[in-house]
Amino acid sequence: MPVAIITGASKGLGRALAEALAGRGWDLVLDARGAEALGKTAEAVSGQGTRVSALPGDVTDAGHRAELVAAARRLGGVDLLVHNASALGAEPLVRLEELPLDGLRGALEVNLVAGLGLVQEALPLLRASRAGAVVAVSSDAAAEAYETWGGYGASKAALDQLAAVLAVEEPGLRVWAVDPGDMATDLYAAAVPEDREPRPEPAAVVPGFLRLLDERPASGRYRAPALLDGAR
Repeated sequence: MPVAIITGASKGLGRALAEALAGRGWDLVLDARGAEALGKTAEAVSGQGTRVSALPGDVTDAGHRAELVAAARRLGGVDLLVHNASALGAEPLVRLEELPLDGLRGALEVNLVAGLGLVQEALPLLRASRAGAVVAVSSDAAAEAYETWGGYGASKAALDQLAAVLAVEEPGLRVWAVDPGDMATDLYAAAVPEDREPRPEPAAVVPGFLRLLDERPASGRYRAPALLDGAR
């Protein structure tokens, strides 16, 4: 069975992706900081008959990243790495003049540095896979200038660039930066708590991610809602 590592998998998009992949027979290594929520996700996903290794921890910790890859190796390798774990830099979001520099550093560590660290750790197994792929979960804020989204957007824009360079350096892999669009997640609620507008559930955009795995288009940046409509 193919094996995927998904970070930030206890809820939101990470959990939705885990449930969808489990339904397709994937074995999973799941990560999140909250042990209790991660355990509930692992229990739900393993109920579909898939093998699940759930490891609570912080993706900014090199030792934890090594544990994730070691767990995947025990399951058979790494065919897909999804870097979904994210940090905002400030909760709620604030204008750049108020953005704590430590918050910005924290967002860069989680959104960018940890993503590269995990890729570096998993790269030998990804190369050995017949269909190795990396998904970097991006954001519309990486490409557009939205007030208060500067720190988070900058970290995601840097992640997009990292993914683009990785695709050039590793032509045997597929490397996709994917903007899932607006979703009803705890992350968005923490970013803009006053926004009460209804937004799609994460499960609604998962078919866009699955289409990438099914069709394996060229490495690049994609929007999940557009993939649902057949566009890039």
